[in-house]
Amino acid sequence: MKVELLSGNGTRQRQPELTALLADAVEHGARLGFSPPLDRAAADAYWLEAAGAVARGEKELLVALDERGRVVGSAQLLLNPMLVGPDRAQVQKVMVKHSCRGRGIGAALMARIEQAAGANGRSVLVLDTTTGASGASAFCRRLGYQSAGDLTSRPPVSGGRPLNSTTFVKSLPAPGPFAAPGASLPPMAAAS
Repeated sequence: MKVELLSGNGTRQRQPELTALLADAVEHGARLGFSPPLDRAAADAYWLEAAGAVARGEKELLVALDERGRVVGSAQLLLNPMLVGPDRAQVQKVMVKHSCRGRGIGAALMARIEQAAGANGRSVLVLDTTTGASGASAFCRRLGYQSAGDLTSRPPVSGGRPLNSTTFVKSLPAPGPFAAPGASLPPMAAAS
């Protein structure tokens, strides 16, 4: 498994795989801003917009690739200071293909997200997740994120019930080097 930082064009080229990854995540209970069943046209449009944000430097998008070069995970880092502040970045849409979970892929993506944030001069990461969602809160805590509180007013999803979310934050150490878009990053050891 390796983690790659995608350019805007790289995101467009990988869009079908990214849509399939998002469909897999939503099918297995993740919301990520989408409700089941996933509207493929809306998902395709989302990834094309994400490619534009990457090209404009507002966002970084990382993918985890299996030994055959197929996308098995992704994570995004929102860098736009007008939206998150000059010292912060927001982690978005961290997902790992359901059949590949438990192999350290999510932890590898998050480690690279933290490196990217530091390399972009960010000292605080913020993310939110559905409270109690398939181990997401425990995953964040294992990675050193602290709960900043719960929000109970998220809009209802299919079925009409609202979902609670938990916001997590993490202060980062001093920035380190990071690769340019499209670069292949060295593999990380799987987390235990």
